[in-house]
Amino acid sequence: MRFACLGSGSEGNALLVESGKTRLLLDCGFNLRETTARLARLGRSPSDLSAILVSHEHGDHVGGVPRLAAKFGLPVWLSHGTHLQLAAIGQMPEQFHLFDTHHPFAVGDLWIQPFPVPHDAREPTQFVFSDGAYRLGVLTDLGRSTRHIETMLDRVDALVLECNHDVELLAAGPYPPTLKRRVAGDYGHLSNAAAAALLAKLDTRRLKHIIAAHLSRTNNRPGLARQALAQVLACEQDWIAIADQDTGLDWRQLL
Repeated sequence: MRFACLGSGSEGNALLVESGKTRLLLDCGFNLRETTARLARLGRSPSDLSAILVSHEHGDHVGGVPRLAAKFGLPVWLSHGTHLQLAAIGQMPEQFHLFDTHHPFAVGDLWIQPFPVPHDAREPTQFVFSDGAYRLGVLTDLGRSTRHIETMLDRVDALVLECNHDVELLAAGPYPPTLKRRVAGDYGHLSNAAAAALLAKLDTRRLKHIIAAHLSRTNNRPGLARQALAQVLACEQDWIAIADQDTGLDWRQLL
């Protein structure tokens, strides 16, 4: 199993996970042209994809999904709540499958364990992917951790973890008070400190890759995110990778 990121942040998100003949795109917040260009950087094209998996209905995660799915005949997997929200605004793809946020399911060679997260969406979900030997946890777009989340992510081999903002930068930054409260609230986004606190509760002995994701351009810095996570893991800061908004993240292999 291997994974790569097309881009991560408020301007668009997409993560590519591969195992065997299965190539699954988690979210797509980029237009078709941009998605195609970003896949090409990873040696892939939209026609290589097996399916699209959607975490929630916010535009930076789902904005590019309907057109990508329609043009390339891709099935889309999503929660019941996300389906209802997209249907209400006329953005539901033609081919779709619904999943229960507490029940695992398979897409080709990938086994997927969804789990609910607190975020200001209809039924937001995050995931653990497995090929039977290794587990990749993905956790972004949530305002706080829960015991269930921590149970799902315990002993993963790789983790993509939201480090959206630095608390002090957000407080002193240009966002209006209402937006600051949303970002920092229980249904907003994880700060560096909150991500580090979550990480400290996990059994990380199997961890081979950790990627800080969904960093705010305005309210965070890569060095601050690296520092927070490296302190928990007692590792060099350079070992913490960053999923960048513009350049994404190159392939990471689980062996």
